[in-house]
Amino acid sequence: MRNSLGLETGAQFIVMGENDVVILKTISPPSMSEFDNIVTRARRQAKAAGMKPSDIARAVDKVRGRARRDEASEASAFLSRV
Repeated sequence: MRNSLGLETGAQFIVMGENDVVILKTISPPSMSEFDNIVTRARRQAKAAGMKPSDIARAVDKVRGRARRDEASEASAFLSRV
């Protein structure tokens, strides 16, 4: 099946299923320029919504189930790397 779909070893895909149907969908990361465009749009939208780096860090920690220690410094460090 891998050969018929043209998948190489290590290819990533998602599996979706409903009732008696299973669908395999290959996934691939965006190019660096596409990724840069996505990040630029996300930053603009966050700024327009009035979000701060600490809001983002708090949301990430909430999803990951962690307590927040030093919101501003960690968020600033993260955003400066992106």
